[in-house]
Amino acid sequence: MRILLTRPEGRNDELAERLRAAGLEVECEPLIALEPIGHEPIDLEGYDWLLLTSATGAKELRRRAQGHPKRVAAIGPATAEAYGPVDLVPRVSTQEGLLAELPRPAGRVLFAGAEGARRLLVEELDADFVPLYRTRELRPDKLPDHDLVVLASPSAARAYGTLERRKPVVSIGPETTAATEELGLRVLQEARTQDVQGLADAILKATR
Repeated sequence: MRILLTRPEGRNDELAERLRAAGLEVECEPLIALEPIGHEPIDLEGYDWLLLTSATGAKELRRRAQGHPKRVAAIGPATAEAYGPVDLVPRVSTQEGLLAELPRPAGRVLFAGAEGARRLLVEELDADFVPLYRTRELRPDKLPDHDLVVLASPSAARAYGTLERRKPVVSIGPETTAATEELGLRVLQEARTQDVQGLADAILKATR
């Protein structure tokens, strides 16, 4: 079984090592690249909640943060780990899941994430939004041969869809699954947690 990992450059290594140790053949071909936006400090003082929806955003905000919000919510365990101590990690790792568990009234809210992130949190909470990075979809000239592809973001799903490959998919979570299925691709497994362990477990289950 040949597994294709598609996360950005440098973010496939730990997962690839685990899969190879389990006897799987692994290839890596990034389908997205992440580019930081700006370097100026971001003032967090005065916010009742800071909302983070990706590990990349969490790392970028730590680099640029000035002051501290009262509370922090992270969409999943990997995002929480990337940021540090947080006050809320919802059971369902989607914006809808975060909204369902966020105490109301939420007060003054800052949503920090990708330039093209869904604006559900902004619309529902009247939140301020700051873009921390942009995602650029890649189109490699040739993909390595594979039997199963691992997609870890909706943008990676869209990038894979443009390549007209129809291999089964392991998805990192609900939003990626939805984007993948919209393209007519079959999702064999969805990770139960949005981290390396969750992906590894889902891939091993899909290959049994």
